[in-house]
Amino acid sequence: MATLALSRKTLHITAMAVPLAGWTLHTTVLRRRLVQAQRDPLTSTWRREEFTDRAQRVLKRHPDGVVLVLADADHFKQLNDRHGHAAGDTALAAIGSRLTEWAGRHGVAGRLGGDEFAALTRIEPRHQGLRLEHLARLMTRPVPHSDDLLPLAVSLGAATPAGIGSTNLPTLMRAADAAMYEGKHQGVIVHARPRHVRARSVNGRREGRPGTTTAA
Repeated sequence: MATLALSRKTLHITAMAVPLAGWTLHTTVLRRRLVQAQRDPLTSTWRREEFTDRAQRVLKRHPDGVVLVLADADHFKQLNDRHGHAAGDTALAAIGSRLTEWAGRHGVAGRLGGDEFAALTRIEPRHQGLRLEHLARLMTRPVPHSDDLLPLAVSLGAATPAGIGSTNLPTLMRAADAAMYEGKHQGVIVHARPRHVRARSVNGRREGRPGTTTAA
């Protein structure tokens, strides 16, 4: 009788565990799909909305020790025209990968749209200059593609709370965008200053950016 009772108890526990295990697996799959949906499929960086949410959290925890970088691929249309769209995709994937590597586990990288990217990461002020120099070098490395090397050129603008006097993420992004545009095609990182915050913008983006034209 004791053996029979034990067997029934074991069967009961097993019967309860099977749907529980199934639900756990289902939840895991749903969570994985949700994360995938929040990432850009080409570059594996976060999409704009998720990048913004994560960057806000990092900025809130470390308001005085972060660097925000905006990056634009230079001459991207010419790259596509000369080498094909597959080469363009390879270049975009490389930019996303390198920004993610640079941001590391203390930061976040995202694709804002087209060939426009952003990264925000925690860096102590005394190390920020060296880390930005490293990023500039990283972005000039040619990209392997179809047994060849693609040239890569990326314009970069960097903003820090200390540099512009604000810990507001949209303000940091607007200043970094204006700084990046100022150094467009020059191969150097331009550091945002308070004057970059005052650059004219439409819906938080520098005037002249695609999609910022206002109706007459």
